[in-house]
Formats: sequence, C-alpha cells, structure tokens
Amino acid sequence: MKKTVSLIIISMFVILCGQTNKAIAQPVYGALNDRFRKSENDNLNKPYQGIVTSKGIEKGLFPIKSTGVTTEPIKKAGEIFLKSLNKEQLAKTQFDIQNNEWQKWANVDNGLYRRQGVSIKEMTKEQRKFAFQLMQRALSAKGLQLSKDIMKTDQTLRELNNDNPIYDEELYFFTIMGKPSMTKAWGWQIDGHHLVINYFILGDQVVMTPTFMGGEPIITTSGKYKGNVIFQDEQNIGLKFMQSLSAEQQKGATLSLDKGRNNIAAEAFSDSKTVDFQGLSTAQMTVEQKGKLLDLAKQYISNMENGHAKVKMEDIKKHLDNTWFAWIGKTDKDAVFYYRIHSPVVLIEFDHQAPIGIPGQGREATKNHIHTIVRTPNGNDYGKDLLKQHLEQSHNHQ
Repeated sequence: MKKTVSLIIISMFVILCGQTNKAIAQPVYGALNDRFRKSENDNLNKPYQGIVTSKGIEKGLFPIKSTGVTTEPIKKAGEIFLKSLNKEQLAKTQFDIQNNEWQKWANVDNGLYRRQGVSIKEMTKEQRKFAFQLMQRALSAKGLQLSKDIMKTDQTLRELNNDNPIYDEELYFFTIMGKPSMTKAWGWQIDGHHLVINYFILGDQVVMTPTFMGGEPIITTSGKYKGNVIFQDEQNIGLKFMQSLSAEQQKGATLSLDKGRNNIAAEAFSDSKTVDFQGLSTAQMTVEQKGKLLDLAKQYISNMENGHAKVKMEDIKKHLDNTWFAWIGKTDKDAVFYYRIHSPVVLIEFDHQAPIGIPGQGREATKNHIHTIVRTPNGNDYGKDLLKQHLEQSHNHQ
C-alpha cells in the first residue's frame, strides 16, 4: 500500500513538473520508470499462479469444453489485422502464445511505462479500421464504446496538461499472441493508459482477463470531447446495491468506513497475488439480493461479445453460493468508495481514486477518477489454465 501511495504522490509531482519545468520532471520520470520496470520484473519472475486466497489455488475450475459460441468472426478479424501490417510492424506485434508479453501491461500513462506492439498512432487509416474491427468482433457494442470513450479521456488529460504528449488518445498498443485459429490457442491485447484488455481464445472458449478499465476525468466538461461520461452505471448501481442491504449486512460488507486514496488490490504486476474473500458472503443474502449482485457483475462481464458474456455469467452463477461482496467508504449519495465482487472464478474491483492527471483537484479520492479491474482467479487469467491443459493434451496426442 505504501508503494502505491508513494507512486501516486510522485506521479502528481511529475505532472506538476511537466507543466512548469520539464527538465525537473525528467529525472523523476526516470526513477519512476525504474520502479515500474522492477515491479514488472518481480511479477514476471514469480512462478505464475494467478489470484488466489490464502488457502491456495483451487483446481479443476476451467475445463476445456465447447461453449457453442463461435469465435470465427474474431479469428477472421485477427487475420485481416495481421495481414495489414508491414514487416516491421508485424515483428513487434506478433508473439508466441506462451510469451510473457501477456503479462507486460500497466494502466499508467505513457511517460511511466514503455509498451510493446503497434499503436493506433503508428497505423494507417486502413490498419486502424482493422484494429477496431478486431475489437468490435471480440467486444459487445457497450464494451467497444466504453473502450473508445476511455481513449477520449486521455485526449482531455492532454488538453488539461498543456498538450503533454504522455497523454494521447492514439497511444494504445495492439499485440497478437499466437496465430488466429479455430483449434489452437491464440489471443490479442490492447495496452494503454486506463485501458488494458487481454483476450485469450481456445476453440470457442474465451477468457477476457485481466481487463483494466478506468478514466480521468469521468465527466469531461471542456475541450474536444466535452460531454464524454464513463462508469456511471458501475458507480451508481454499485452504490444502490450497497444501500439496498440491511444495516447488519452493510456492516458485514464494510471493511472500512475510511476511503483511502486508492484501495484496488489486483492492478498491474499482481498476477500471483493473495486476495482473500472478505466482506459479506452471499450465504447471508436473500435470493433477490443475489440477483442484484449478479446484475452488478454483469455490468463488467457484458463488455465481452454477448454470447461469450453469457457463458461467463453462467460460470459466475455456478459459484454464486461462494461469492463475496466487500465495501470501503461511506454510503450516502455523495460518497466515494471501493467495492469488490469475489468468487473462485471472478474478481471485480471498482475504486474511486485520488486525482493524478487533473491539476488542482486536491489529494483525496474523487468520483472523477475511477479504476476497475476484472480478473479470473485460480490461474486462468490470460487463459493460462486452459492453455496448460491444451498443450498437455496436444503433447499426449503426438
């Protein structure tokens, strides 16, 4: 927690420096880059196990099976995108399916983290069309629009920070892992400030985690994208659910009334982290409350293509009796807060964060800076558990 807070404080200092004296900012950015590289290396050098509780990994949760929802449109879009790239672009965009490029992502700005792949900025008009076509086939209309709206917030941050190039609506980088296929494992990743999607495909099975989505500002009041608004449902439905619980249930769900500057547990470089079940168990909820909790989870899962989202929601429902809801903060209409939905097959976090990119907003958590993360616990982020089984089966059939 101390490390996260210190990074935010330094980031705020860097932004102020960027507005006044870029010569001062440079060494600070260098130090931060070193810290991010160390965090990334520490994460990559750990034996991968995924998000687990202190009881350890729960096995057998993710069998290879047919879902009946085709992935062919995604495969075709992936092939068209790859074919559009020139030799130089392709060399830095396509990786082996087992490459640790999957785990090389961070939700910070482009001044703090160097990304792999080809960015929207580098693409031709036709390549951009094909990149967004890949997203369109893999995401729902809602998920695609939210992704585009998140990119818009980076343009707004650029405007609010004297045209600082670390913010840019086109600095979102695409990579492809493996080769688009209907039988072999492959996938794609988009990585940029406040938007990271990891999308693994095996046959007709899809794993769309880790998915980080965030933004600042949440409500844009000036500039090119004035009127752009994101995460209102995730915020308001989450608060409404908490308010609908009885006083005793709210007490059980609440980890702390004091909302910190940030409380999110499983952001970047957290691929093998222990996060225990906390808060209020669904065993203490009514049938109606369980339904409302599923509706809240659906706000996040529904960013996937509709058919694949239904498959994931069915998986979440199977484990509904071992699902937990946790809360940090108050519950009045103006409250800033954090909440978590956690089961053996899904971890969803929502967090109001302290301002970083917008000057003069104070230091306390605000509704105008939000981070969210969706993960698949017990070893199946990036489809790693499915991939392991697939490779073992392929080896046995040789």
